[in-house]
Amino acid sequence: MPLDVDYLANVRPSRRQYAWQQLELYAFVHLGMNTMTGREWGTGTEDPALFDPAGLDADQWAASLRAAGMRAVILTAKHHDGFCLWPSRHSTHTVAASPWRDGRGDVVRDVAEACARHGLRFGVYLSPWDRAAPSYGSGVAYDDVYVGQLVELLTGYGEIFSVWLDGANGEGPDGRRQVYDWDRYYRTIRALQPEAVISVCGPDVRWCGNEAGHTRPDEWSVVPRALQDVERIAERSQQVDDGAFSRTVRSDDQDLGSREVLVGRTGDLAWYPAEVNTSVRPGWFHHPEEDGRVRDADELFEIYLRAVGGNATLLLNVPPTREGVIAEPDREALAGLGRRITDLYGAAVPGVRMRFSSNPRGTAAEQLTLANDTGYWQPDPADPTPWVELAWDERRVLDGLVLKEQITSGQRIEDVRVLRDDGAGWVPLAATGAVGYQRILRFEPVPATALRIEIVRSRLAPTLAGVAVLAAS
Repeated sequence: MPLDVDYLANVRPSRRQYAWQQLELYAFVHLGMNTMTGREWGTGTEDPALFDPAGLDADQWAASLRAAGMRAVILTAKHHDGFCLWPSRHSTHTVAASPWRDGRGDVVRDVAEACARHGLRFGVYLSPWDRAAPSYGSGVAYDDVYVGQLVELLTGYGEIFSVWLDGANGEGPDGRRQVYDWDRYYRTIRALQPEAVISVCGPDVRWCGNEAGHTRPDEWSVVPRALQDVERIAERSQQVDDGAFSRTVRSDDQDLGSREVLVGRTGDLAWYPAEVNTSVRPGWFHHPEEDGRVRDADELFEIYLRAVGGNATLLLNVPPTREGVIAEPDREALAGLGRRITDLYGAAVPGVRMRFSSNPRGTAAEQLTLANDTGYWQPDPADPTPWVELAWDERRVLDGLVLKEQITSGQRIEDVRVLRDDGAGWVPLAATGAVGYQRILRFEPVPATALRIEIVRSRLAPTLAGVAVLAAS
């Protein structure tokens, strides 16, 4: 079957997916029984008396995350060991059985309220695998427990932006194994939090495929619907706690959405954008012996450039200590990341003038800002090689360019060439494939008075919603 470009070019995000993409950078916060025991995967048999983060300070978390430029938080309300960070009525393995705040504490509430005070959106991770639940592996009886916990989290803590589901089911062939009723979980989430994205083992947000911070050369949001197959996702997720998975990168799925891959897929496509999830530390929970192995700000910034600058979002894990605070090495790295992000966008050349190869919409240069989410430029459909020329008053040394598509109209740009005016004519400077929500191009510092962005290939008439020329520091 030939490729229907009209169909391909017009697959679009839902409102909830677009709002999620605009968050760009947000935090995973892993806290739980594993924090206290020094493990990554608990057994479910731990004594609740071990959980006592006496200095828990969710405002300190929120301030540290805001310093990095984050806009939201996803809290591990329950990990695989089944220990609930809120006093769930559906389990006895919860904070209510711990000495923390004399059994009257609620970590989920603390974090949700701190997020509200600091202008962060709030989401929850609720592991379907529960090693403490007696009904796990029984079918409907456990699904009733899991859905009951979903209801508690989605009705008691305000607006939820994301419900993050993984497919962990790791007890092996001789252990208990639950067949998850994903459709029932989805119906519950949609009914109670209709604006929340359902991430990873869900239909809204696609796992990038690794936990190492690796990104694809071109990330496509329009992909085969088969990628939403929850069982396939679960099979590719972590199966054993071997310490290696968090830095493992697969190389067998580097192209998910080019025209060549999508031939014959017409009618079987979905808007299923990517999230890059990784940790500032070797593991997901805080272990004091790893304080010297925290990724520094430079490494985190490179991951940010590839992820947020490559049509994905970045979910960066920052685990609190057993005392309940973000450790100093993590805070230092986060603050450095925030400064680098601020400096990146602060280096945008002001007063850029624009000239277009064609401009039937009458778009003005001041409309194409990175903060823009309404106006955009779109060339005449008959324009063979659309281009935008950018010029400014005096020669500047440049080292980057930011491009954004109007993805509410679809992801269309496939091949871009950037040229600079060297005084004698246009010479090649940089190139990229897919753009999507945002593409950040970096190159060696070079002087220029003008740039030309040529869209060499696109799916029907492309769009450009934002442009920023970055001056070298």
